Amino acid sequence: MSNCLTLKKSNCKNCYKCIRHCPVKSIRFSDGQANIVEDECILCGMCFVACPQNAKQIRNDVNKAKELINTGTPVYVSIAPSFVANYDGVGINSINDALKKLGFAGAEETAEGAQLVTAQYEKLVADGEHKIIISSCCHTVNTLIQKYYPQALPYLAQVKSPMLAHGEILKKKYPGCHTVFIGPCLSKKAEADAYAGAIDCVLTFEELTGWLKEENIEVCPISDNAGRSDRAKTRLYPTTSGILRSMNKDNPEYLYMAIDGVENCRNALRDIIDGNVGKCFIEMSACVNSCIGGPAMDKKHEGVIHERRAVDEFAGSGKFDTTELSDMTKSLPFIGVQKTMPGSKAIEEILRKMNKSDPSQELNCGSCGYDTCREKAVAILQGKADLTMCLPYLKEKAESFSDNIINNTPNGIMVLSEDLEVQQINKAAREIMNIKSLSDVMGCPVVRILDPVSYLEVMNTGENIHNKRTYLAEYGKYVEETIIYDKSYHIIMSIMRDITGEEISRSKREKNAAETIAVTDKVIEKQMRVVQEIASLLGETTAETKVALTKLKENLSNDEQ
Repeated sequence: MSNCLTLKKSNCKNCYKCIRHCPVKSIRFSDGQANIVEDECILCGMCFVACPQNAKQIRNDVNKAKELINTGTPVYVSIAPSFVANYDGVGINSINDALKKLGFAGAEETAEGAQLVTAQYEKLVADGEHKIIISSCCHTVNTLIQKYYPQALPYLAQVKSPMLAHGEILKKKYPGCHTVFIGPCLSKKAEADAYAGAIDCVLTFEELTGWLKEENIEVCPISDNAGRSDRAKTRLYPTTSGILRSMNKDNPEYLYMAIDGVENCRNALRDIIDGNVGKCFIEMSACVNSCIGGPAMDKKHEGVIHERRAVDEFAGSGKFDTTELSDMTKSLPFIGVQKTMPGSKAIEEILRKMNKSDPSQELNCGSCGYDTCREKAVAILQGKADLTMCLPYLKEKAESFSDNIINNTPNGIMVLSEDLEVQQINKAAREIMNIKSLSDVMGCPVVRILDPVSYLEVMNTGENIHNKRTYLAEYGKYVEETIIYDKSYHIIMSIMRDITGEEISRSKREKNAAETIAVTDKVIEKQMRVVQEIASLLGETTAETKVALTKLKENLSNDEQ
């Protein structure tokens, strides 16, 4: 597939929208990124269109086209007939002038190649050898059949697409030239790569528009009467039934029908394989509304009616004066997709891990991108998905996890609405307030169980309360309460820690301390009295001794004299 469609990892945001829109689920989700599985992809571009973050990126070949021009060899453009729907009011002369300013030698209409394709389809129908004939213009449809519906390959017309046919016409008309196809389809890049030689480079309308803006070139609506002179009916190709409208439907044995959209094509292919379809020619287009609904049309669409009208007005009943090709056959071999299909036991085990142990638990909601839970389980086993993609599973897991935390925490937790009604209350909180059943208080005003003053204060002031010690007299409990007001979720949350035991212990400690202090005071008082008495006695004895010694000293002094 030459990496025609890739992922811009920085923009992928875990949304699964691309998986939901991918008709063949060719996306591997890993590490938070939705990666395209190249071997399984049919390049329908639905993921590119659906991605809200523009994380899918079509391979840009503008530089390749510039390189072709810089070689000096004439480069001719094959412009898809849907250009009149993409560029409002513009005909072939206008687009030719703009492309020449970019350096191209000229532009001609892919519808010229479509004329040869129509002739081949008419021959197949006229021969009547094939019971069912499926058009092979849409490379995405071809790839879908080649990879996923090989039983329908015998019915796929082995005819070149208008792009390949016109590329060969241009190279026949202008020997040695290079060719560039410009259209609304990204799968044409893969077709040009697979069938090298006819088209050297493929650009989308988005790429062309960006290039024109870069060079400040406008595609101006000018008189295109000359470009409309032949009014070829194969200009109808880019609309649903456009191929049929360009054909002569002369064989009455055949039923002619047009089917657009990948899912409709898949349903039709299943009917064909099951043998439910009679003789018919089927025009198949992967895009709804065919090519004018292509993924690489400019995003400034004015609506399918406006675009179809533009195509119809540019077309007519005439034919191009074109160059014939000797060989219009195209090989469309079986490609196949290698997928390991897990057994039922492995699938059941994955479902069990997703909390879907019973078929009744398989919601098949499609939020993961897969139609059924079993398809999702298979994708997990194939390495394309993981358990976390199941949103109901994640929701249940988150709720279970949250509930386990809330219900098993030793702290009481209570959540109130802004109307101060109980929204949630855990087991610990109910034990604090002697509430027997959750149903007794859920949805009830908090005033029935607690004084609301603190909660009103937090709401009115916007200031949370942290670790406030409160005595709940009605319950005989002491709590340490934190009250938080979350304005974004419009809730008041109360976290209560039961400190009754701590308060009782503290009271006992305070009582014991007071008693100890009282006893100590008495002991100290008694000791002080004893000390004072001892001191008094010691003081009298000392005074008498001092007097006696003084008298002795005086007597001794008198004797010496």
